[in-house]
Amino acid sequence: MNLLKMAWRNIWRSRRRTVVTVAAMTLALWVMILYSGLLEGYFVGMERNILNLELGDVQVFAQDFRDNPSLYASIGDPESLLEKVEELGFRACARLLGGGLAAAGESSAGVSFRGVTTQRDAEVSDIHKHVALGDWLAEERPKEVVIGRQLAQTLGVDPGDELVALSQAADGSIANDLYRVRGVLKGVSDMTDRTGVFMTVKAFRDFFAMHDGAHQIIVRRPEGVEIEEAAEAIRQIAAGLDVQSWRELMPTIASMLDSVRGLMIVIFFIIYIAIGILILNAMLMAVFERIREIGVLKALGFSPAWVLGLIVVESVIQTGLAVLLGLALSVPGLWFLMEVGINMGTLGGASIMGLAVDPVWRAVVTDRTFTMPVLVLVVIVTLAVVYPALKAAVIRPVEAMRHQ
Repeated sequence: MNLLKMAWRNIWRSRRRTVVTVAAMTLALWVMILYSGLLEGYFVGMERNILNLELGDVQVFAQDFRDNPSLYASIGDPESLLEKVEELGFRACARLLGGGLAAAGESSAGVSFRGVTTQRDAEVSDIHKHVALGDWLAEERPKEVVIGRQLAQTLGVDPGDELVALSQAADGSIANDLYRVRGVLKGVSDMTDRTGVFMTVKAFRDFFAMHDGAHQIIVRRPEGVEIEEAAEAIRQIAAGLDVQSWRELMPTIASMLDSVRGLMIVIFFIIYIAIGILILNAMLMAVFERIREIGVLKALGFSPAWVLGLIVVESVIQTGLAVLLGLALSVPGLWFLMEVGINMGTLGGASIMGLAVDPVWRAVVTDRTFTMPVLVLVVIVTLAVVYPALKAAVIRPVEAMRHQ
């Protein structure tokens, strides 16, 4: 108790030194917490864009469909497979895929038709929230479609305009029909933006004369299940089908994300080193300014262990104050970064490797957002105080009192 009282009095006898030391640690912790939130937000945001709009966590196809897409290469009994997938606790939805031609006025373009069940598809994809103009599909209006933004520009159409669709049906006949544009999507991916035509499953089956089957099943895993574990579980119940995780479907993007994660972690450690140097300087200043005072204490009979304990307790008190201040100051900062974010205007409407990029970079807060920076700060302070504390503990009183 006497040691604690003396340590408390010591840190406030030199208010300027204490304020500088606590401020340095508070700034360090504040920066680490905000950066940790932004770092987590970056990875979560990138993966969310990849998974929520089109890919999902796992996709199921008929064998050879990805190598040779064909209207006839379909999953025979998708409803049965969907039931098995949902029994495992996953969310899933089947889609129909086909190619063809779309025209409006004197313009035409090759398109990819995608038949979706609106209610079920909304459980695995957020693309229904990604409509820039008009509205998303409605089951009661099968003659209305939603198209990609670049396709809308190519054809010169807006919501309410008519679109002529042409292809070959499953029975060998010519498939052609007239649809009304119900909505135009925001930027999703290069392929969807240029060629995507979304329609209801009923409209797709009527257009292509395809009465059963599905070409693609998108699966979303529950929180806490690893992607490899989810893919393997689906493979167990989808024998004879092609089951791929999103990392296997887009290995280049997965590799890019891993590389960026490694780079960001390196930057994280560089920041930690800079912060460590800052705190080390503060702790050295806090001890070496008191060398003569410490010499007097040792001359009065205080042991090296007592001096070491005094400096350590002072550091603990200052670190505790810095942690409280850093946590308190980080709350409004994190709230701003979560709700408003940083508008990366130069990336607005752009894409990375064919995928749309959200121009607003927002933070994501998890337990690690606070625990890791606090833990790292404690480790840095511990390492920073060891050398000056040991030097003060072993210095001889005569040397200390002559210290300039």
